[in-house]
Amino acid sequence: MASHSHHNEFEQTGELPKAQTAVIWKTFFILCALTAVEFAFAFLMDPGTFRNSIFIVLTIFKAFYIVGEFMHLKHETKGLIWAVLVPSVLLIWLLVALLVEGTFYGESVFNYFK
Repeated sequence: MASHSHHNEFEQTGELPKAQTAVIWKTFFILCALTAVEFAFAFLMDPGTFRNSIFIVLTIFKAFYIVGEFMHLKHETKGLIWAVLVPSVLLIWLLVALLVEGTFYGESVFNYFK
């Protein structure tokens, strides 16, 4: 929103703004290709941590791409982009750390009562 003025283009020129269909189709094909890659990994790989890691990375990439395109984050200033990305990355890191520590704690308790 940094480059937006108080008056939009339609009010100033009287013409309709140019359609953004090419950008929408480009976004559609990129997301469709990523989803096809996810399906290929799902059907071709054995279940395991590596496959789950690939799913998580592709899902995070798709989420950031959707936020950048449809929520117009890529058109914002660098400071705002970093203000959104850094807490998101730290939150993901926190979730991974809690899962690892929770698994360790759960196994310790399970082995103690065994």
